[in-house]
Amino acid sequence: MAMTQLEVLHVLARHRGQRIVITTMTTAGLWPALSDTPLDFFFIPSAMGHASSLGLGLALAQPDRGVIVVNGDGSLLMNLGTLVTLAQHAVPLTMLIMDNGLYEVTGGQRTVGAGTVDFAALARAAGIPRVYEFERLEQWEAGAADALSGPGPVVIWLKVEGRLGQQTPKPPHPMSEQIARLRRALGVAD
Repeated sequence: MAMTQLEVLHVLARHRGQRIVITTMTTAGLWPALSDTPLDFFFIPSAMGHASSLGLGLALAQPDRGVIVVNGDGSLLMNLGTLVTLAQHAVPLTMLIMDNGLYEVTGGQRTVGAGTVDFAALARAAGIPRVYEFERLEQWEAGAADALSGPGPVVIWLKVEGRLGQQTPKPPHPMSEQIARLRRALGVAD
């Protein structure tokens, strides 16, 4: 049986260290129960697929800190070019792809190619140097420390159960407050 998104996030919370964590869509509603620090950014834009671009910018600006982007398969499909762009930069960025084959927050429609898209192969073909795949929780628990350490960029493809009928979550803090919190945590002047 595939793991749940919450199970994946529990493992991530244990291994995230002091890295910035960007969550989007459904995971933005789950992550605050596990972590709500100034280094958490709940990115819920009106256009899916751009959390990885935000993460890349932060990783370039904060190379000593590191960034983890928790992305969905639907979000990545909206911006596949991000893999090629990410591969061009030796940055401390880890992208988790939570693959449930659904566009959850828009009503649970199946993603194009659900069950047939090999996100690990796409990441490797784009030039990502470190790619991991996990289908079961015990695999993820055993491999998370290795996958989340070392040089980046890194792509981690996780098969997760779908959660039909999810609504786009409201972030626990308004976007302006999140930006201010993150800037303070990173020592960037307002």
